[in-house]
Amino acid sequence: MITLFACVGTMSAQETVHSDFSAAPQQVIVQPQHFGYLSYNDVLHAMPEYAQAMKSLEELKKTYDQEMERSEQDFSKKFTEYLDGQKTFPENIMLKRQKELQQLMEQSLHFQKEAQELLTKAEEELMEPVHTLLKEAINAVGKKRNYAYVLNTDVNAYPYISGDGENCTDAVLIELGIK
Repeated sequence: MITLFACVGTMSAQETVHSDFSAAPQQVIVQPQHFGYLSYNDVLHAMPEYAQAMKSLEELKKTYDQEMERSEQDFSKKFTEYLDGQKTFPENIMLKRQKELQQLMEQSLHFQKEAQELLTKAEEELMEPVHTLLKEAINAVGKKRNYAYVLNTDVNAYPYISGDGENCTDAVLIELGIK
C-alpha cells in the first residue's frame, strides 16, 4: 500500500505579496534587433581551405579505392582458378580454396567498412579547422556590425526575412580574405 503525503506551505503576514494597482503602468519599449544572415554552405564552398580539404580527402579516397580494386582483382583471380580447378582438384583442395575465398571476401568487407570509417574521420579532421575559421569570421563580422545574431539560410530554414536583417555573405567573404 502506498501512502501519499501532501505538503502545504503557508505564508506569514510579512511574506504576503501585495500588488499596487493604483500605480501607473510602465511603458516597455522594444527595439528590433539588428541581425545578419548568410548561406553558410555558400561561404564554406568559396573558401580555399575547403577546396584543399576536399582535395586531400579525394586523394585519400582514391588510395582506398585503388586498394579495394586490387583486392577485388585478387579475389577474381582466385575465384577463376577455383572454378577452373573444380573438376580436377581433390576434395580437400577444393575445401581449402573455398575457405580461402571466404576469408578473402570477409577481409574485403572488413576493409571496406574500415576504410569508410577512416574516410569519415579524416573528413571531420580536415574540416574542423575550416569550420573554425568560418565561425571566427562570422563572429568577427557579427561583432563589427553589432548584430544580435547571424542566421544560416541554408536548406530554406528562413524563407522570409524582414526587419533589420542584412545579408552579410560578402562581409564574411571579405573577412576571410576571399573578396
